[in-house]
This record gives sequence, structure tokens and C-alpha cells, in this order.
Amino acid sequence: MAAGDHTVLQLSTPSTANLSAKVHPLVIFNICDCYVRRPDQAERVIGTLLGSVLPDGTVDIRNSYAVPHTESAEQVALDIEYHHNMLVSHQKVNPKEVIVGWYSTGLGVTGGSALIHDFYSREVPNPVHLTVDTGFRNGEGTIKAYVSVNLALGDRQLAAQFQEIPLDLRMVEAERLGCMYHFNHLRRYLIVMPILFLTLCEYDHQFVEKPVDILKTTAVDKLPNDLEGMEVTMQRLLALIDDVYKYVDDVVEGRVAADNSIGRFISDTVASLPKLSPSVFDKLVNDSLQDQLLLLYLSSITRTQLGLAEKLNTAAQIL
Repeated sequence: MAAGDHTVLQLSTPSTANLSAKVHPLVIFNICDCYVRRPDQAERVIGTLLGSVLPDGTVDIRNSYAVPHTESAEQVALDIEYHHNMLVSHQKVNPKEVIVGWYSTGLGVTGGSALIHDFYSREVPNPVHLTVDTGFRNGEGTIKAYVSVNLALGDRQLAAQFQEIPLDLRMVEAERLGCMYHFNHLRRYLIVMPILFLTLCEYDHQFVEKPVDILKTTAVDKLPNDLEGMEVTMQRLLALIDDVYKYVDDVVEGRVAADNSIGRFISDTVASLPKLSPSVFDKLVNDSLQDQLLLLYLSSITRTQLGLAEKLNTAAQIL
């Protein structure tokens, strides 16, 4: 594919079309990992984005894989056979994930990007182009999404216009905890990971409001165990129940206007709870807890027995 025959126009203003993209943190980590492992002569890495299109038109990007390529000022060459083999392998695991676009590292789009985008346009209609600035040229890992529109005069194509679209990058609590865990263990080896983590937190406006404060107060050396996780979950559940109580009281007292949708949601939630007496509920919890403790006890005995057997075998070989 020759790169000299294409003109690229890049618009930084988000497109007015009803199209947006949502990317999961796993995709960003995959891209950065591929960039760290790239060949010495490669300036950037490119790959395929997998996911689905939600009913509201949002492109949900959930997975990715790198595609080997060679690139110069004159041409771009992709390993198409490798791309198709990887796609078949991924769809054997998750058939619902289809091609939704492609990614590249670097800031913005280039002339070669138009050629690659043209190839993916034959794979899927209206693919999304995701760019991740792993060089941190602006002091942060800029992540943007584009769609391409061909500008033509009659039958002659003049240029490929890349329009930026809204990009939603959010982490749920479990993903944020995983990011923190990997950040703590990888910051000594990779410079890209801590900056990437802060970038993810900056994009995650709903779940992470103050990334630096969270990094200082909640960074841990190990993942919490089941009891610690249950304790935190129960505390948040109680806080949510208190909020519901306060909202219902405010509606009853006339301090807040009633919302029928919220009322139906609360009614459905309460109706879905099983009707159990406190004694029956305590018995279920205690029985489950005893089963868990028995499993922990058996696993501890098994671990101890294996350790003793290994030491005895080592001593026998030495003697």
C-alpha cells in the first residue's frame, strides 16, 4: 500500500455525528504492552480492536491484538494472514466480539493511517481508529478515537478526513483495583505504566475523581482477601441503603419531588428480596461460613502435607 497517494485531514473537534466509543482499560494495557515489546526498528505498533456496537450506537471496545506490519515513508505492509488467524482464534473464545476498528500508538494520524484505515473499512463498515500516545509528548498519555470520511470531487477522492468522536474510558471498582495492583508492581520496571495509570484515572471521571489522592491512600501491596472485600462491600451497601432511606423520607415529607421511575426501581428491588426471618438468614450465613472455614482448613492441611513430602523427598535424595 503506497502512502504517498493519500492526503489526511485531522479534525480535533469531536464529530457532531451520533457516534461515540467506550474503551475498557484492558485494551489500553494491551496496547502499551505491545508497544514495550515492539521490535527495535519499529516506531509504532498497530492492531485490531474487538468489541461490539451497543443498541444506542456506542462502539464498545473490549479487546485487542497487535498485527505485525512494516512501515516506511512510501508504503505500509500488513500481515493480513496473521490478522485473520488471530481473529478466528479470538472468536472461538468469544464469538460475540467482532472487529470494530484498529489502533495505533503515537499522537494523531499520519498518511499511512489512511491506508490502514482503508483496509479495515473493507473488514467492517465505519471502523473506529484509536490512537494512544505512548511517547507522552504532552506530558500525558493522550487517548483519542476517530472515524474517517472520504472527501471526493466527482469520482476523484481528494482526501481522508479523520473526525474525532467522544471517547469514554471508565473503570469499575474491580478494574481500578487491578490497575492499582499492576501499577505498584510494574512501576519499578516500566516508566509507561504509572503515567498510563494516571491517564486512565483522569479519563475515569465517574469512578475516580482524584487519582493522585486515591493513589496515595488506597495503594496496597496485595489484593484484599475475601473478608476484607466483603467488609468494604457491606459498608458501601449500608451507605446506599441510608441514601435510599433519606430519599424516601424526603419524598414523604415533601422536601423532594417524587420520581416515578425511581419509585418503581425501589419497589422492584424490595420485591426481589427473599422473605426470610432473621433466624433463618443467620442460619444460612453461618452454614455457609462453616463450609468456607472447612475448605480453608482442608486446603491448609493439604498444603502442609505437600510441603512435608517435598522436604522428605529432598532429604532422601541428599542422603
